[in-house]
Amino acid sequence: MLHARKWHIEIYIDEHDDRTRAEARLTTQDAAVTIGRGYARRNPHDLDVPEIGDELAVARALADLSHQLVDAAVQDVEAITHRPAHFAE
Repeated sequence: MLHARKWHIEIYIDEHDDRTRAEARLTTQDAAVTIGRGYARRNPHDLDVPEIGDELAVARALADLSHQLVDAAVQDVEAITHRPAHFAE
């Protein structure tokens, strides 16, 4: 039987001088929240293009979130099977 689920991701970005910070907040239907964080820093010699810092910080936040989800899946499988599990990313 097919069960559709909807998870929600919100991205928060803030900038301070030459640094950009992003948070990717994943909320499941069960209201569980997982937060990925990413950072970017502009080289003082580079042009000031905020979109580049945003893109890089968000990509890193999503990558962090992805790693956390894979780790959670590994822990869940190990709890069920009582055997070591390893997933390739």
